[in-house]
Amino acid sequence: MTTLTIKINERTKAGKAFMAMSESFFKGVEGIEIIESDSKKIKVEKNIYSPEFIAKVKKAEKNIKEGKTTRLNPEDIWGSIL
Repeated sequence: MTTLTIKINERTKAGKAFMAMSESFFKGVEGIEIIESDSKKIKVEKNIYSPEFIAKVKKAEKNIKEGKTTRLNPEDIWGSIL
């Protein structure tokens, strides 16, 4: 069995024509299976952040929920620090 991957931009005229042609030509043909995947879903599922960064973010969220944070007043930053 051979797997062939083709990227098609369905927004273009050629992409629409190719999709229509391939669906009508290969539909119901034994031995050929068309599998559609959304490349955007694949990118979202892949985790690009390091485990250390994720731990820091979760710790910060926990501190915020527990009230262990300092809020700065944007009108008087130095006053809210001191």
